[in-house]
Amino acid sequence: MDLKQIHDLIKVVNKSNIGEISIEDKDGKVTIKQKEDKITVSSAPTQVYAAAPVAAPAAAPVAAAPAAAAPAVADNLITIKSPMIGTFYRRAAPDKPLMAEEGTEVTEGKVVCIIEAMKLFNEIESEVKGTIVKVLVEDASPVEYDQPLFLVQPA
Repeated sequence: MDLKQIHDLIKVVNKSNIGEISIEDKDGKVTIKQKEDKITVSSAPTQVYAAAPVAAPAAAPVAAAPAAAAPAVADNLITIKSPMIGTFYRRAAPDKPLMAEEGTEVTEGKVVCIIEAMKLFNEIESEVKGTIVKVLVEDASPVEYDQPLFLVQPA
């Protein structure tokens, strides 16, 4: 990830109420955390970028409920988690049927939802074969990185 892309991400975080964003690619990992008055970026072990202090509103507190929900899951269920921050959609379009609902059989590679991030619609595929037991997120609601989306009973 180059410096311009990092600066663009900082601007996006400043304009939103996102508290933290992490992006990992072949060159390393970048984490941007929003504080009350500034944004700090840390990248790979040796590189650190700091943005100039900005007058951004304080980030909304991140709910701890998704993290608490995961341990309460039965041992035999597998969780499909969000690979990114964005808006969760259960349909490809408003007039299309749901991609996955409780009782839906899924296979590896089957698209179970879409997450919109920065005007890009990313298809999220199941990594397991089984049956969806529970949908954990409401349609058209924001999701965080690594937030549980579905519980799957493996086949």
